[in-house]
Amino acid sequence: MCGIVCYNGKKSAVEVILNGLKSLEYRGYDSSGISVVTDKIETLKRKGKLKNLIDEIDKIDNNANIGIGHIRWATHGEPNEINAHPQVSQDGKFSVVHNGIIENYRELKSELEDEGYNFKSTTDTEVVVALISHYYTDDLLEAVKKAIARLKGAYALGIISEYEKDKLIAVRNESPLILAKCDDGIILASDIPSVLKYTKDVVYLENGDIVEIDKDSYTIYDKNFEKVDRDIKKINMTLEQASKGGFEHFMLKEIYEQPEVVKKTLEVNLKENKIDFSDNSIDQDKLKSIDKVYIVACGTAFHAGEVGKVAIEKLAKIPVITDIASEFRYNDPFIDENTLVILISQSGETADTLAALRESKKKKATVLAVTNVVGSSIAREADKVIYTLAGPEIAVASTKAYISQLVTVIMLALDFAKKLDKIDDETYSNYIAELKTIPGKISEVLKSESTVKEIAKAIKDDSSMFFIGRGLDFLSVKEGALKLKEISYIHTEAFPAGELKHGSIALIEKNTPALSVITQSKLAEKTISNVQELVTRGAKIFTITVEGNENMADFSEKIVFVPKTLEMLYPILSVIPEQLLGYYTSLEKGLDVDKPRNLAKSVTVE
Repeated sequence: MCGIVCYNGKKSAVEVILNGLKSLEYRGYDSSGISVVTDKIETLKRKGKLKNLIDEIDKIDNNANIGIGHIRWATHGEPNEINAHPQVSQDGKFSVVHNGIIENYRELKSELEDEGYNFKSTTDTEVVVALISHYYTDDLLEAVKKAIARLKGAYALGIISEYEKDKLIAVRNESPLILAKCDDGIILASDIPSVLKYTKDVVYLENGDIVEIDKDSYTIYDKNFEKVDRDIKKINMTLEQASKGGFEHFMLKEIYEQPEVVKKTLEVNLKENKIDFSDNSIDQDKLKSIDKVYIVACGTAFHAGEVGKVAIEKLAKIPVITDIASEFRYNDPFIDENTLVILISQSGETADTLAALRESKKKKATVLAVTNVVGSSIAREADKVIYTLAGPEIAVASTKAYISQLVTVIMLALDFAKKLDKIDDETYSNYIAELKTIPGKISEVLKSESTVKEIAKAIKDDSSMFFIGRGLDFLSVKEGALKLKEISYIHTEAFPAGELKHGSIALIEKNTPALSVITQSKLAEKTISNVQELVTRGAKIFTITVEGNENMADFSEKIVFVPKTLEMLYPILSVIPEQLLGYYTSLEKGLDVDKPRNLAKSVTVE
């Protein structure tokens, strides 16, 4: 999730762009950069946080009035100054910033290389600036039109050229981009926070829009290259609110970002309806030598790993052991050169997981990291790394990072299964097709918010709560129980539903709250029987189940329905109401949702 800020007007472009990027730093912090137009294009880029760029900003002209800026969350190419944006053309005459994915960049890059273009970076973005340079004759707008006609994917672009020093061009296709009208210029940005210091007059650009800006005037063309008018909207929010996207808390914002997170994960890792982790996954020859897999993680990431275990065993037919990172080294694990160790960590700095990595490497295992932070310690030290692309997650309670981990490990299982010839083409295609529907289905589940609020009100004064499920549903309720526990401080326990009668049912008394998740068809009747055991003893039941399943209506105080999908994918959907329950219960109790007591976002001590 990158951030773009561009400016054309009478102010210092450097000042406006840097102020905007400061407000977008939550979108990325792998690298940042800025290009301005004076008598030529001047560009400054730095690896790491925005401060590194700000510290050396005097190296470019602070009086320039036109410029483009970018803060990067790396996807194509490692985070370094060469891959940082803006990307400048080979002749130095054009500069581009880009948010999104160019799906056909390899094909375009090969074509341009055949014509003699020498690429410096490993980004998809450099292909865009190369195309514009290739098509330019005497009209920047026409060159941009010809270039984007060749692009496939999702992208927002900001473009400047030394040839037309007063002009700024922008394009929006799927990736967000807004236009803000100031008294002394025009700002283009990925998000509202970056413009609030200067104006509250915003135009929400639509898919396919191209904007041509000449100082304080602009023209918008639609996807058919016809001139259009877009209404100017007045923003009614403060800077603080805007940083949360208008949501009351970062946690709620991040819950609602999950459809986009899944969509981005699929865009990056699906090529021509096939999973393609490029060189980041384990190759076929190495996979054939693997006789077992360990998945090692902590907390929420461990719950994602447990789903990964089921997926890999079911689809790829490789035995998998899951282990909590803090216990792993002390369990004398059975690992050797034929073992694959998959480590999952949002931050990539989790101390126990990092220690597990080093122990695994010592025993000659192959290590694959699944992490959300480019360049983190775990990412650097692992043999292979797959980034989860959730973007910066600010709330301590993980939501969108967990969803991206789930999607990634399921795709990894499919990748392994395909390479090992353990899955037929029809089943594989069905999974790919259904994964593509998941962003929309998450959006549908989010509409259950009002029902979840009612459940939160019903349990807010309880001191303890049970979460029950069977199979994959048990793994889902483990994460749901943790979400409620960590931000509402209600004691929760998750149980395999059939295990209750072996001791824990002794704790059930009148009005003891229990949440059941029932999505697995082969286990549904068994789970319902277990729920009836709780009802008989006075428990009040809340249920998450599949659309059309009315079997729990007689037993449940409230039911949240999720859309139908493949059974392996239900954990992605069933956890959404559980995340919302944690959030709204904490809210009902008047607690600090984003910063629960005693917890830190990244645990860097053992």
